[in-house]
Amino acid sequence: MKKIYLLAIAGITVLLASCGHGGQGELVGAYNRKFRNNRIPLGMVYIPPGHTPLGGSDEDITFSQNGPSRMTTIPAFFMDQTEISNAEYRQFTNWVRDSIAIAMMGNPQQFMITPRGNAAAAVGGERYIDWRKVGTNGVNIWRNRGRNGAGAQASQLDGMYYSGLDALPGKKELDVRKFEYTYAELNMDKAALGHKDPNSKRQDYIDRYTVAIYPDTMVWKTDYSYSMNDPMVRAYYNHPSYDDYPVVGVSWEQAKAFSHWRTRLYDGVAAARRMPVGSRSDYRLPAETEFEYAARGGNTKTKYPWGGPYIRNTKGCLQANFKPGRGDYSSDGGIYTVGVRSYFPNDYGLYNMAGNVSEWTITAYNKGAAPLLHDLSPNFTYDAGPNDSKYKKRKVVKGGSWKDTGYFLQNAVSTYEYQDTQRSYIGFRCVSSYPGTDLRN
Repeated sequence: MKKIYLLAIAGITVLLASCGHGGQGELVGAYNRKFRNNRIPLGMVYIPPGHTPLGGSDEDITFSQNGPSRMTTIPAFFMDQTEISNAEYRQFTNWVRDSIAIAMMGNPQQFMITPRGNAAAAVGGERYIDWRKVGTNGVNIWRNRGRNGAGAQASQLDGMYYSGLDALPGKKELDVRKFEYTYAELNMDKAALGHKDPNSKRQDYIDRYTVAIYPDTMVWKTDYSYSMNDPMVRAYYNHPSYDDYPVVGVSWEQAKAFSHWRTRLYDGVAAARRMPVGSRSDYRLPAETEFEYAARGGNTKTKYPWGGPYIRNTKGCLQANFKPGRGDYSSDGGIYTVGVRSYFPNDYGLYNMAGNVSEWTITAYNKGAAPLLHDLSPNFTYDAGPNDSKYKKRKVVKGGSWKDTGYFLQNAVSTYEYQDTQRSYIGFRCVSSYPGTDLRN
């Protein structure tokens, strides 16, 4: 009788095991949490996958011959519908400003989300600022400055302002040199080369940065000799009239820092809402080929983003913001930059893929790299260090700007600028890879 009882227990154990995660001993897979994968990020458009000839031009006034036409396949991705505006970039600078201020106040705990707190946005044990406690764009911190009961806070924030001989008499101005953003990212190129080395460590492939992120507003003076651009220096980034104009005076390094911050901003909210970590691919700068592919709007071998071979439409109106002729900046409707939604979008719904401001790409400028590039999502990157040669700091710039002639508005034309340089005619927009094959399937 005792043996029968033991056999019965053993039988029940086997039965329970077969009904568990093992699927009766069959391979059933360990699936990640499902989520909707068809949501287009706010302010972006979906660029479907496809293949098309990229590069080449019927006009090569510089005789560079560095963009041979080749059939290329590009995976799906999301792209900002417009260039990043002053208002959007100001959200970044305000976030950095307020984060530094909270740390300087000496008691940041009152503004933090704790791991056990309300909607804990803790990823990997990290703790985040609860911006609902701070107030929209830090209004509560700065509004309470100097009021009754806020004296300690006022003195704690004095270090955020210009002082001594750096301060203008009678003015209390924030010292924007203190607006630094620190982040780290895994360098895939380094990891691909050394990850099989048994002596290597993961930290060998992690790049760490501290970037001063406030735009250089003086570019409106330094880019031009003997030109009365002082009003643009004072107003362009801060006056409400320019909120929806493209941000300029931002280097490639600053644009990369913005992309990283934008990713973390979304990840923090996603974690608070208990969405899967990595439910959206990281924001980044587009590759040169992605930019050209998107600029063509699904058309083949078109000269300009609007599809036609001419820079004017059938009514004779100019179709972008550029320099139509010598000394003529106004015939297209804008003297400097114009709003990010000016002119008609291309067939993908993207605005100003030519003209207004040139745009940074993630691609390093190297004329010798073209023959080596793969025909599937080609790209060549190199993140130069501060001690590298200036030639290694060149990054591809696309689209042409408000101060360029029409030649530079062509889809296939590329120029370059140094990654640590700010210009009054270079801005950027972000992309995010689509995690799948095609949103439409």
